[in-house]
Amino acid sequence: MSVILKDLNDYIAPSQACIKPVEVNKTSDNKNNVIKIDDSGGYYEVSLDGIETKLQTAQITLDDCLACSGCITSAESVLITMQSQEELYNVLKLNKEAIDGNKLDEKKTVVISIAPQSIASIAAKYDLTPLQVAKRLTYFFKSLGVHYVFDTSFSRDFSLLESAREFVERFRFYQEKQQKKDPVNNNVKSTRIKRNGTSGGGDEAMSEAKLPMLASACPGWICYAEKTHGFILPYVSQTKSPQQIMGSVVKDYLANKLGIKPNNIYHVGVMMCYDKKLEASRPDFFSEEYQTRDVDCVITTGEVVKMFEESDYDIKTSEESSLDNFTKTSQEEELLRSSGSASGGYLEFILEYTAREIFNITGVDVDKEQGVIVKAGRNKDFKEITLEIDGKPVLKFASAYGFRNIQNLVRKIKSNNSPYHYVEVMACPSGCINGGGQLKPDEKIPIKDWILHVNDIYRNVNSLSPEKNDVVLNLYSEWLDGIESEKSKKLLRTQYHAVETTLVNPLAVKW
Repeated sequence: MSVILKDLNDYIAPSQACIKPVEVNKTSDNKNNVIKIDDSGGYYEVSLDGIETKLQTAQITLDDCLACSGCITSAESVLITMQSQEELYNVLKLNKEAIDGNKLDEKKTVVISIAPQSIASIAAKYDLTPLQVAKRLTYFFKSLGVHYVFDTSFSRDFSLLESAREFVERFRFYQEKQQKKDPVNNNVKSTRIKRNGTSGGGDEAMSEAKLPMLASACPGWICYAEKTHGFILPYVSQTKSPQQIMGSVVKDYLANKLGIKPNNIYHVGVMMCYDKKLEASRPDFFSEEYQTRDVDCVITTGEVVKMFEESDYDIKTSEESSLDNFTKTSQEEELLRSSGSASGGYLEFILEYTAREIFNITGVDVDKEQGVIVKAGRNKDFKEITLEIDGKPVLKFASAYGFRNIQNLVRKIKSNNSPYHYVEVMACPSGCINGGGQLKPDEKIPIKDWILHVNDIYRNVNSLSPEKNDVVLNLYSEWLDGIESEKSKKLLRTQYHAVETTLVNPLAVKW
């Protein structure tokens, strides 16, 4: 008998009260003191003998938000003032002042990287094609003073390739362990993945990795795992998200190509999700040497539309500009995507790649349900995909979207009852296409119909396998010194950290 979590609501209403507890220093000497507010709004503690001491203002940084429960939901109204279009405006203004004052050494190269889900959302709202949106966004941003506009479908190909290789490393190690335990049946049998089983490529880092491998592209899911389930972090893929890989491309490869330092580039991501702001702020993605982040600022799809309004810009009648390099296109400048779900296609690509690399099976197409068995879950946000050989399952993958499904998945892994080798995990119900930063439909359009419409626009873009993206493959040689190099692992992979939450004054927390 098992317990199934259901009827859970992912939404937590935004609040003006930050839930991060502030340490209160109390002593017997100040218990009779009073608080005084002066005309300027300053707070002072006044002792019995009349001595006034100015009280410090509590400081909450963006990094503190990583310890806030708000970042683990799909709530879309959380405002993070240090990452907004206003910051982009400020940089562009300073650039203009530097040019006008002939201080070109103070000018920053401004780069915009746009997620394909954001392009699909804008295309749905304004009844445009994704290619029209991409070209008109390029024109819009460059008219403001931006130098380069890229598409993160390009960096996602890096993420897909690296994730697939990482999974194969883990699975081969898992196979070796299974073969030692059961040399007769070898690896062609169904088995549950034990919590204490290790998996990886055999080196020290990979020996700590485990199965099932869990997708790492969703920062809301990562924050949740780090805060509440530290035991699960070894299961999480070490491959960076497309946003952060694009950060490495821009701040390392592009900076070298342009002959400038990384801190002379201001890199902005246009994303479907507010949690991407938190991901960009992680210390792991900050260069101590150059004092700069890989992604300096993240603005959401909705914030881009606000920029349209503030600039009196009409995207429906706008001029268009040619697409820059590092945008996934054909020779005819046609936008391309990777096959699979609108959450990145991780499940589909990794399964097809593994079927070929491990089992020498070609022709598998998860999208078309060719060569695999697809089983719907108890709800639309969960499904299982199985690859069989001679009627025996050899690969079992799943997708789990939304916290109802995530909690059930975590429970299975914790109880050694998970049958999966890989799970595509996303915090938002319906996945990234329904990210909290996406555009909302008119009131007369049901939200479910809107999500389906945006998803259809996304999927109507032609697909190209990451293994056929010549620009990405060439960069593995030119930039990363090869596929298995230390440099590629340094720039394309990351690590995670369990967050210890200490409530200094739990009664002060407002829920």
